[in-house]
Amino acid sequence: MAKRRYKNRKVRYIAIGASLVTGAAVAAILLPSANAADEQPTAEQIIEMCNRTEVLNGKPQSISDFGGHPVAGPSFASDTCDYVETGFETFDGPTEKVTVDFPNCEENATDPATVTTEFSRTVAQGQGKYTLTQQGATGGLFGVLSGSWVEHEGTLEMDIESATASESEQREVPVGKVMHVTFTPKMQRMTGEWRVHIDAVPGSTTSNPRPEQNYVAEEVVEGPAILPGAAGAPGLADGTTKVVLEDC
Repeated sequence: MAKRRYKNRKVRYIAIGASLVTGAAVAAILLPSANAADEQPTAEQIIEMCNRTEVLNGKPQSISDFGGHPVAGPSFASDTCDYVETGFETFDGPTEKVTVDFPNCEENATDPATVTTEFSRTVAQGQGKYTLTQQGATGGLFGVLSGSWVEHEGTLEMDIESATASESEQREVPVGKVMHVTFTPKMQRMTGEWRVHIDAVPGSTTSNPRPEQNYVAEEVVEGPAILPGAAGAPGLADGTTKVVLEDC
């Protein structure tokens, strides 16, 4: 296998930060570097290095795993890449009004009005931040990421687009009030890092030495918390319903 040729770099470590809201890279830290500012890879380039690594999460790859060719290329771009989970948390998603208004505003009304409130809402399952960490991408990064995600209790498989939350209840509307129901989905978030490593290569009479290089690209996946299903059936999305009463 032909050795990759790289320019002599003083880069030792680069960390690429990312915004959870926009998914855009927002920070780059170089440790240390004197003259390599124009050589910093973007987060997408780091992910490409990870996709074309020789050993992905401890498993050796062949170039065919990422669509490479021994002559036409592309060839390996790094020696190892590992996905390392850095955090997992549960949080409340956006609250949404999920029913129509139910008024009990008649002038002569004296008793609460009994109504049936029903709703059904879908909660989307997220994927990775990058094209190569999403479903349908070539290479093994999506499989590594989804495998880490489903290890957590109550997660929805990443190749399923969404889960459903539904409810049907009888409720009473007090006299002089208008009622509606809101739903707040329970969400889960996993954060992690793709850690790319390139071995140092000593110099020779015909080539410059290449120092060891390490790069990090941040990753995040969000999705609904799933309730246990009955008899193997898919579970419903978890969340909180709330009755809202307003004056007529």
